[in-house]
Amino acid sequence: MKLSIFNELEFLPALSTLFKELQVPINAVTDSSIDARDILTNTYRDHEPFDLIDEVYFLGMVDDGAFRGKGAIALESVQKIEQDYEGIVIFGVTLDRPNGLLPTRSHLAEISRAFNREFCYTPVVVVFKYADADSEYLAFANTERSKYKRNQEGEKAGKVTLLRDINIQNPHSGHAKILADLKIPTAGKDRVDSFDKLYKYWQKVLDVSLLNKQFYQEVSAWYFHACKQVVFPKDAQGNQESLIRLITRLMFVWFLKEKGLVPDALFDHEDMRSLLKSLEPQESTYYKAILQNLFFATLNTEKDRAFIKRSGSQSHHYMVHNVFRYESYFQEPDQVIDRYFAGIPFLNGGLFECLDIPPQKNKAEPEIRIDGFSDNPKNSLSVPNELFFGDFQDVDLNADFGTSRKKYQVRGLVEIFKSYKFTIAENTPFEEDVALDPELLGQVFENLLAAYNPETQTTARKQTGSFYTPREIVNYMVDESLIAYLKSQLLKENVAFLEVGKKQIDFFGNEYKAGQLTIQEQLNLNPFKGKEAELEQNLRRLLSYTDELHKFTDAEVERLIQALDNCKILDPACGSGAFPMGILQKMVHILSKLDRHNERWKHQQKEREILPVLEDLRQAQKISYEQAREAAVRQLEERLGQIEDDFANNEKDYPRKLFLIENCIYGVDIQPIALQIAKLRCFISLIVEQKVDNSQPNRGILPLPNLETKE
Repeated sequence: MKLSIFNELEFLPALSTLFKELQVPINAVTDSSIDARDILTNTYRDHEPFDLIDEVYFLGMVDDGAFRGKGAIALESVQKIEQDYEGIVIFGVTLDRPNGLLPTRSHLAEISRAFNREFCYTPVVVVFKYADADSEYLAFANTERSKYKRNQEGEKAGKVTLLRDINIQNPHSGHAKILADLKIPTAGKDRVDSFDKLYKYWQKVLDVSLLNKQFYQEVSAWYFHACKQVVFPKDAQGNQESLIRLITRLMFVWFLKEKGLVPDALFDHEDMRSLLKSLEPQESTYYKAILQNLFFATLNTEKDRAFIKRSGSQSHHYMVHNVFRYESYFQEPDQVIDRYFAGIPFLNGGLFECLDIPPQKNKAEPEIRIDGFSDNPKNSLSVPNELFFGDFQDVDLNADFGTSRKKYQVRGLVEIFKSYKFTIAENTPFEEDVALDPELLGQVFENLLAAYNPETQTTARKQTGSFYTPREIVNYMVDESLIAYLKSQLLKENVAFLEVGKKQIDFFGNEYKAGQLTIQEQLNLNPFKGKEAELEQNLRRLLSYTDELHKFTDAEVERLIQALDNCKILDPACGSGAFPMGILQKMVHILSKLDRHNERWKHQQKEREILPVLEDLRQAQKISYEQAREAAVRQLEERLGQIEDDFANNEKDYPRKLFLIENCIYGVDIQPIALQIAKLRCFISLIVEQKVDNSQPNRGILPLPNLETKE
């Protein structure tokens, strides 16, 4: 697919050419742009993301008539359609976000939903074009078709599926494959020759679940093949768990790479050939020198990074894991750290802790080697380079999958990852990327673990991907839990008394005036008393992924935000974080509906910090020593300043997620690596909202909070 036409032609002619290459019959009906307000007459809003819109073009409609060669339909005719119509309306939109920033997924999804609500009787496809400081990009937005329903609360739009950030000059191979698949077949039994067939064909191509399944099948085949090729230290007690750990570590790194926090060069075969002295297929130089140094000496190391220092043949860094090893493997070791590793941020995530343990003093137990992070010549660790960069090869995995005479192929793990597009934003029931999202960390881990455990291995290997709680079930559990909790909070009695002859309400705790007789009448101030069904309906509307406005008063909004901030959520068997991440997403969604600009949420977080410190400040005022008083005041001021920075310098969802993760969501599990994955999914959800700033320490990326010690 030749996307360079978008650099060679104006946007509308380039868009027409693209759809011709996709074999989609469409005739452009206008060559001039239209003001967004004239198109989105009912749905345009004077705030972001709508103020990012630069130009809007109506490309045309694809219906059965277009497949039969009939003429184009004018925009005015499309706008007059007042019943469900078998056709797709296609718009092109150019965006301009200040400061060279790319539009977020939520920006693209909200604009797409606005178009779909405006043209409520026909599905709409929007093709976006935008740029950052370095490149120009395309995005395709397709909204799930559903029957249009008009009611007093507004119109419901289906899930928005996005293929976004497609680099026009140098498209990712995963994007290129999907674009090629969007080209419709025009002959044979699968030919697409009607609107209905086109709609179903594109829905299948853009089906994220099929993409995830294809990826898992490739990774699981690699896993079973690699189990027979690698050698981990004897304390690892087999290769299976070590390989599962390797896969999840590398997958997490891949998500960091999507944020630009890990250089692509570390996964380029040609770059590695020039960086390492040798990269022979059966050697383990890549895993040892690159990946182990990346995992242990970089992502898990906060201080300056350096190679171990030796005195003669002795090293003072025995069992010290925050130093670089395998110096002799590199062609120019004095340059490698600054060039490739210095700009990678510290994470504070347990997944990258080296599991090698030194012998205990005064105890008979020997050292424990699980990861084998050692450049001792006696190190038995072997993970051949071909497992990362090898081409397709035929392998016999019938015994592993419980099949007979089936052909299997595997290729290098890095090559597998490079052929798929990853996204660091977790998909939701409301909007999703046609890419591999962080939920896949949990899916791959839990399914591979099921394939390894004796109790489940037979079923797991045949079903290829069923040992993970489906998102639909998680969403149901999340909604019912939150509705029950918020309903109980809003139904709590606010008991008050009215003193006859006085207008004010005296709450419990007011001082009684001695010698004065009062006549009191108890008041019921709870507006939901006796209206529990209506309250539940309003809460379900609040939780729904629609654009319906909530029906709560300002006072009730305040109570809801306080309830969210004060709630404690515990998943006693959280696995790799399906429920914690699901409830985090939903709570963020609720906050965005209740408090669009984060004003109340910021006030709530300041109150959380101020109240515990107030007593300290009162005590500080009693201290005669001036420095002690100043220190107490300064501590609070610094913390409040940090909260201001969290809100001011990141996307709006960042402080919502940060304080919910720190204060509200808890999980435990019998599998330590599952907990590490759950924590790192929390970290990914935060970095997607953070702005990388190379002038700041750790590139402006806040390390993952110490979640093990939350109270």
